Amino acid sequence: MTWKPALFAVGYFWFFILCTLAVLAWEKRKKKRRTPFGNELKLLRSPGETQLKQVLKFEENLLFHLALVCGLPMGVITLFLLGVKHLPGTAQLVGLVVTLIAFLAAYIVALRWFTRRLSENSNRYLGYFGERYVAEALEPLKARGWRIFHDVPAMNNGHSFNLDHVAVGPGGVFCLETKTWRKGPALPGRKEHSVSFNGSDLEWPWGADNAPLDQAERNASWLARWLKNNAEPAAVSPLLVLPGWWIDLRPPSQTSRTTRVMNEKWLEKQLGSAEPILGQKQIATIATALEKHCRDVEY
Repeated sequence: MTWKPALFAVGYFWFFILCTLAVLAWEKRKKKRRTPFGNELKLLRSPGETQLKQVLKFEENLLFHLALVCGLPMGVITLFLLGVKHLPGTAQLVGLVVTLIAFLAAYIVALRWFTRRLSENSNRYLGYFGERYVAEALEPLKARGWRIFHDVPAMNNGHSFNLDHVAVGPGGVFCLETKTWRKGPALPGRKEHSVSFNGSDLEWPWGADNAPLDQAERNASWLARWLKNNAEPAAVSPLLVLPGWWIDLRPPSQTSRTTRVMNEKWLEKQLGSAEPILGQKQIATIATALEKHCRDVEY
């Protein structure tokens, strides 16, 4: 059997991949040249800042991911072919069959890995879009004396996370957790566009899931501690916002939570009509600390 054409094709593939990666690395390095506004400039975080950074990072590395997806099966077939060519004539057929099986297995593994990354990136962009949507719903509150902050960075026991939105105004301090979940098939007797809440449990079309409520409460507790240490003590009310969903509020249970659940259309009315509990000086103190904390976006 003549192996030169096959080995030449494999060699050309690796030459092409390595040259392409080298060019991409060079172009990425050129972007680190000095900017026109200086490295000391830092901007406030925008809605979905963390999600957007992850989306952009994935898109920036997309060609590297594609090279990995292509390179893994080709690497497997290269190693197997180099071994098969040294086998005796009859054993080469068996070796080629094994090589084909190994190639297909590597291809399936690489493809599944890549499709998972694509799905994760799609969900991140949906989350980013949802946070933008909620941010626009909060915008009218600014004319009524409210200060709004987005993607507030947080750290707890070495674990970093972020608070989607924080609203500070006459009605108090609110920590908003946004969940932009896709709608899907509903169980019998349930509506695919509706989420029910009885003050304690969330019932989605596909079943119960209280994880978003727990997260909203943890975030509010963290923010209350942070304000006590960095601004001034203030009660923090947790809100869970489900943009695009209809919220079916049921009679409260005996173990009602402090978290309120609503969609983006209720935000202006609910927060704007809250009984005033903070004065202008308190609002300014809290807002100043949060603005300093959130102004960390660099080029």
